[in-house]
Amino acid sequence: MTDRTVRIIVGEITLEAEWDDTPTADLVYDALPLSARGSYWGDELYFPIPVKADQEPGASDVVEVGEIAFWPPGNCLCLFWGPTPASQGNECRAADPVNVVGRVLNVDDLKRITATGVMVEIS
Repeated sequence: MTDRTVRIIVGEITLEAEWDDTPTADLVYDALPLSARGSYWGDELYFPIPVKADQEPGASDVVEVGEIAFWPPGNCLCLFWGPTPASQGNECRAADPVNVVGRVLNVDDLKRITATGVMVEIS
């Protein structure tokens, strides 16, 4: 874990996040700021970013509520707060293994996002 923090703005909702110290997290952090148009897949918002990274050791398709992950096959950043169409029960499950890069600190605000416009910046 590092002292790096990131702000993710989805429409009118601002999410504060802490950033990990991993190769993929470093690549994403170095690409900030960025903006994109996202899509929803159940309780996941994902959006393309100009980063390419391979799947890291320890990548998993099951993540925790509030985790932010990079999806290597789609070059997308993903925010998770509940079940997706691939989930078993209430778990957060990505379409493929993802590299976790950080976590949202104000997790309850994730449930309020509905917009598709996303801005990610260093806070």
